Amino acid sequence: RWQKVLYERQPFPDNYVDQRFLEELRKNVHARQYRYRAVVFQSGAVVQQLCSVCVFVLTWWYMDAGMLSPQGLFGAALVSSLLGYVLFDAVDGGAGRWASGRTRWADLKSTLVFAAFTYGFSPVLKTLTESISTDTIYAMSALMLLGHLIFFDYGANAAIVSSTLSLNMAIFASVCLASRLPRALHAFVMVTFAMQMFALWPMLQKKLKARTPRCYVGVTVLFALAALAGLATVSSVGAVLFASLLLAISCLCPYCLIRLQLLKDNIHGPWDEAEIKEDLSRFL
Repeated sequence: RWQKVLYERQPFPDNYVDQRFLEELRKNVHARQYRYRAVVFQSGAVVQQLCSVCVFVLTWWYMDAGMLSPQGLFGAALVSSLLGYVLFDAVDGGAGRWASGRTRWADLKSTLVFAAFTYGFSPVLKTLTESISTDTIYAMSALMLLGHLIFFDYGANAAIVSSTLSLNMAIFASVCLASRLPRALHAFVMVTFAMQMFALWPMLQKKLKARTPRCYVGVTVLFALAALAGLATVSSVGAVLFASLLLAISCLCPYCLIRLQLLKDNIHGPWDEAEIKEDLSRFL
């Protein structure tokens, strides 16, 4: 009788297998079964970042057109940051702050230092790219924002994910766009607003997503509607296209993923690479 071993001589060819060989066939052993609502919920992170980029670009456009003053934007951003700071601690009752050991005084010092350095270097930021053409600045900003969306940490465990690179690319894009604003004060407010949108806002969203999923869904919907309303004031066609993109990401793509999961046909069996499951620590 044929045995599945290589250390004994058998009256069979080396590539011989009998009918019992396929009894160990298993299909889709490690395939994940997704639920549509769960995938739609997870797609909210992508929608959030797209809306963040949209709101940031719209804010820059309003400031460049003179329809939004830097004082008004700074006041609105300051109030929203204070509300978000209170909400960040209220979501988990301060458990995260207590675990990290960071005090409110340390947060205040970090904010003041960042604001002071940014305000002090705002004239440099304003004149940093004077020798570069405006078309090149716009192209660089678009590429950096696209890179920010690509490398952002949406919760997937992948090699391409890099939160540091994503944030740096977003700040670089904000510096490029801020250099085309009328005054140094505009550049200061624009870079500060970019830090709030691309660094602080995702932190609050992640905590809302982990602690209060329903609140996270409501905030995502409201944020998307606000971005669409702002875009509609600039271009109705752009608002329609952006709304179609958001619907495709949050509704159509999850449906396609669920349907494609049904077509998976990964086979596993005795031909797989051998895995040593015994604990070998006692031999070391």
